[in-house]
Amino acid sequence: MGGGKETPRQKMVGLMYLVLMALLALNVTKAVLDAFVAIEKNLQVGTLAQLDRGDSAIADLKEATQEKTNPEKVKKVEYYLTITKKIDEASAKLIKEIDEIKINCMEKMGEVVAPADKNEEAIVWVPYSEKDPCRPALLHLMAVQAKDGYDVPMHEIIGEDLATITGSGKQLWEDYNKFRGEICELVGTYAPPGGKSYKFKTTPINKYKDNLELEKLVDKMIDANGEGYNKNDDREVLKEIYIKLSKNELEEHEEMEMHWIARTFDHSPIVAAIASLTALQQEILAARATALQHIKSRVSTGEYSFNKVMALAYGPASVAQGEDIEVKVMMAAFDSDNQPTVTYNGSNVSDVKDGYGIVKAKASGGAEMTLKGTVSIKKKTGEPKTEPWECKVVIMKPQGTVSLPDMNVVYRGYPNRIVGVASGYEETILSGSNIQLTKKGNEYLGSPGTGKECFITVSGRNKANNKTVQLGKYPFRVSGMPSPAAFLGTLGTGQSAGKSSIAAMTKISAKYPPEIPLKAEFNVETWEISVTGAPRPISGKGQSLSPEALSLLKQAKPGAKVSISVKYRGMGSSGFIACIINVQ
Repeated sequence: MGGGKETPRQKMVGLMYLVLMALLALNVTKAVLDAFVAIEKNLQVGTLAQLDRGDSAIADLKEATQEKTNPEKVKKVEYYLTITKKIDEASAKLIKEIDEIKINCMEKMGEVVAPADKNEEAIVWVPYSEKDPCRPALLHLMAVQAKDGYDVPMHEIIGEDLATITGSGKQLWEDYNKFRGEICELVGTYAPPGGKSYKFKTTPINKYKDNLELEKLVDKMIDANGEGYNKNDDREVLKEIYIKLSKNELEEHEEMEMHWIARTFDHSPIVAAIASLTALQQEILAARATALQHIKSRVSTGEYSFNKVMALAYGPASVAQGEDIEVKVMMAAFDSDNQPTVTYNGSNVSDVKDGYGIVKAKASGGAEMTLKGTVSIKKKTGEPKTEPWECKVVIMKPQGTVSLPDMNVVYRGYPNRIVGVASGYEETILSGSNIQLTKKGNEYLGSPGTGKECFITVSGRNKANNKTVQLGKYPFRVSGMPSPAAFLGTLGTGQSAGKSSIAAMTKISAKYPPEIPLKAEFNVETWEISVTGAPRPISGKGQSLSPEALSLLKQAKPGAKVSISVKYRGMGSSGFIACIINVQ
């Protein structure tokens, strides 16, 4: 990468060019390059699987437009097909751009890229086609002559300077991030016929310390949309798509801050560069598939078939004397565009929505009350299918109960979830001794004091007379939070794993094992790792293992032990923990 005004570092790279070529000849063996070929081939398989997953969703939507007995549903499906078309157009544009970068790099290297189906000496087996615009070209990298060539990919994708991206990677970076925002906005913005309108906007997030910070930033960006988007149905899929398409733009690399494009393609052999580009195409098509499957879920497309239709009725298992009863009645096969008809005591129920009818009655009689009726739903032919339903409700005397869903003790420094039930009363009230209670939704968060025991009192109140009745006082033990356990990847202390499995672990974490149900997070401040037979231990900071530590793990031999010491800090506790893993 010579010529023009150069920094001292670039001059040094130029002087050592021949030396680097010699090192590459010695170290980049045929087996290593062939491994990149195998990786790219596997990526192609995964990419096509994602393509098929998205195509399947579109096919199901198109099939649903043939359901002539439900014109309102057909209109809705046709509307969503216009959105899927836009998603495909955005996906195809980026797939084509990446394919063009691959072909351009190989042409500049003097490779022959004329298509030849299944010819072992040909590189391009199936070229990119506008007739199937989301399908990447099928390449056969084993036919590449200069598999270790890296100069052309660097020049073409990065440019002349690692500090400033001027090659095709500059436009690729811009288009990739534009696609991320575009596909999320297409998923989150819609106004189907007869339905509610939603709108979703994104902002670029290309700088973050780690995945935890990225998740927080994405949460904040999504929440900035307020009530304008469909929080209940779309939030998780929007978050999933955005995070999976996010990459840190600038990071420290080789003693300088480098762009993602430079970090990925600097001195990357052509077969590795193409594998990286194929990985981007797989990410694009995976996001497309997730988006299309989610859009398909908004309408019933006949994805499942049934040979039996069953009536379901469910409501409260017990009620207090004089309390109102609500029973939800629905068919087991639910279609949001084909609402059932529900009857109770011979009369139609008017409150029918979301696939079920709400039956309301007043609790009366002895210890048990039985509610009966019918529920009907139309088949695609228009013929109704009717089934009887029955629901039994136990009528109980007023009484109070309290429970801790996650544990049988309360912990200092932890927001203990506490749920109280005052049966027979409209409102449940909890109060405590040696514990501070804060109401959150239908439960309380409890923070105990310094004593060894605390008490929680449950009371019931009816709004009509505003009378409060104490129903019970319950004692709970108070304890400090237990220490977390140290983990090497997914391996905890005392576990055994093969050498290759251990060498694949890249992170150390401090967390509770499954038998401790507390939802607490801990940060790894420092760690030290040693392997039996290795000359010295390796230490570091944070969760990620350093290259030296990863190298140390690769030295572990069967019969050896991997010992880890961790200093952690987190909710309610901090200190040191250890982990010993056996190498099989």
